[in-house]
Amino acid sequence: MDTTLNEELLIRRLVERWAVWRDAGDWKRFATCWHPDGVMMATWFQGPYKEFIRVTQEGWAKGVSILHFLGGSAIELGTGANAGRAIAQTKMTISQRGLVEGVPCDIVCTGRFYDFVTKHEGEWKLLHRQPIYEKDRIDPLDPAAAPKLDATRLAGFPEGYRHLAYIQTGIGYRVKLDMPMLKGAVVEELYRRGARWLAGGALER
Repeated sequence: MDTTLNEELLIRRLVERWAVWRDAGDWKRFATCWHPDGVMMATWFQGPYKEFIRVTQEGWAKGVSILHFLGGSAIELGTGANAGRAIAQTKMTISQRGLVEGVPCDIVCTGRFYDFVTKHEGEWKLLHRQPIYEKDRIDPLDPAAAPKLDATRLAGFPEGYRHLAYIQTGIGYRVKLDMPMLKGAVVEELYRRGARWLAGGALER
């Protein structure tokens, strides 16, 4: 098999295992997806992967339900001295189920995982994951029971993950309000950070 294609397939396998093992609560195998210095960025959490596992387990115990579904990937491999680096973008959805203003709902956010991936002890590992939030929506489980949202509160959240932020703040999470979205200065700077790192620069947190 072509070397480049083989490396891309191994990275795609890593991304898929992350989603399957995380959503299954298979924490021991999920931990193997990460570089020792791995960092997870999300609307409700930003920090080391071990802490992400801990707080996710706590959420599970409280009934927090967040699942992921993956789409296509585009992977850029470093070259020369940077051959052990890659940037992977993967289409995804984040689906969170819970009560919104007392009504059971699903919130679905469409976006991309933007991943800084590096080789560690000969295997690709996830060093830094930064989701890009493109759009979201809210669906009541019973279409006849739409929740009455606080319009002012909803409007205070970023457009790309407005409904996701609504439910997450409603259950007590502190949501980061400057995450990358489909367009804008924040996502453009993320692309520049990725390009600099892929070319051998330091990882800018």
